[in-house]
Amino acid sequence: MTPITLANPWNPLDWPLTHGPIPYAVLAAGWGALLVLAVSRNRSWWSFRLPAALFTAAALSLLLGVVVDGWWHPFPEGTPDYVTWWVAVALLGFCLVGYRLRGVSWRRRGLALGLGSLVLLMAASQINIGFGQYPNGKIMLAPFLTDTGAKIAPKVAETASAPQGSALSEVWTPPAGLPGKGTVSQVYIPGAKSGFVGRSAYVYLPPAYQANPRPLLPVLVLITGQPGTPADWVLNAQVNESLDAFAAEHGGLAPIVVMPDQLGSTWGNTLCMDSKIAKAQTYLAADVPDWIDKHLQTAKGRGSWAVGGASMGGTCALQLGVNAPDVYGTVLDMSGQEEPTLGSRDETVRKAFGGDRAKFESVDPLSVMAHRTFPDTSVAIVVGRGDYDFRPGMEKVYQAVQAAGMKAKFDLLPGGHGWGAWRIGIAEQLPWIARQTGLLK
Repeated sequence: MTPITLANPWNPLDWPLTHGPIPYAVLAAGWGALLVLAVSRNRSWWSFRLPAALFTAAALSLLLGVVVDGWWHPFPEGTPDYVTWWVAVALLGFCLVGYRLRGVSWRRRGLALGLGSLVLLMAASQINIGFGQYPNGKIMLAPFLTDTGAKIAPKVAETASAPQGSALSEVWTPPAGLPGKGTVSQVYIPGAKSGFVGRSAYVYLPPAYQANPRPLLPVLVLITGQPGTPADWVLNAQVNESLDAFAAEHGGLAPIVVMPDQLGSTWGNTLCMDSKIAKAQTYLAADVPDWIDKHLQTAKGRGSWAVGGASMGGTCALQLGVNAPDVYGTVLDMSGQEEPTLGSRDETVRKAFGGDRAKFESVDPLSVMAHRTFPDTSVAIVVGRGDYDFRPGMEKVYQAVQAAGMKAKFDLLPGGHGWGAWRIGIAEQLPWIARQTGLLK
């Protein structure tokens, strides 16, 4: 059960923003506002101001495209087409507003600005539908509604684990008074070995972690995409609610989930590799596990540790599965890239490895799997049915992991490339992760 299925139809914060009447109403209002802005009884409007507004909007859209995709290049694969389109529509709306403000009353100026705001709201709504970032108001307001101030529970003297060959759930009896929900804490994980300086990480500890004796639970390390932040898993994916729902069905048991930062900044791209950019792989394969071992009580061994991610984070998860197989025995790759990239193979090799293609190929997942097998690794390749840009690459990755001897599965999700799909994906994959890591049989 996912948090979305628990929505209260009577609570406005639970009303859907990516489907249903609200986005359709916003779409109709936005197009209506754009039409009103584009029409006038003034003759000079048709002969000069409207053509000037159209030209200005087109020029600004082209300039923005050059700056974003040509110079800044925040998205390795380029800005999605639908984002480019709706940004252009928003620019047209405000260009129309700009050419209407001169020589009119304050009342008409206020009306024009209000209509322009409706156009902007429409564009933002449609981009949100594409990314699935905010399916409802509750998730949109999650930074203000979500409490991540819990402290990490101290270690206890007595722990409990399953005998070899048994799942933890088979021997676990939840004690009386077990909390109904887990805790989410914000922590800092230093780069002691890597030197990497990341942002704050998040840790989810399930209800069973509060028990004494404490069950030694498996670990799931979740890595966000780029651009992104570790908080995305809590605020946008609401992974803690999915884990709480899972724990409620299994006597308080769920994986311990650690959500570290592999980017260093929202728009940064470390490629999750040890390169000229950063030693991100060492951070995720050594520093993060060391911190977990020091501060948490968990199950030990690669068979109890999983790594997963979405988009660039999914690529990163597969990289760790093939480059640090002694740490992570289970991999969840949701909508990952075909290979780590800064935009192109040549650009990636040049910026990250000084032009040394062999160094890149020594850690690129598909190149590694072409020469090495991983029969003891389990991997789930998950992608949205409508993710037309990433799905072909995911199908190629699935063939590669099969050829490398991994215990692999391929699942399709509703939706495209965004949190709308990944929010469902992580909830649906929890039982599989629990089975691979010894929590469930």
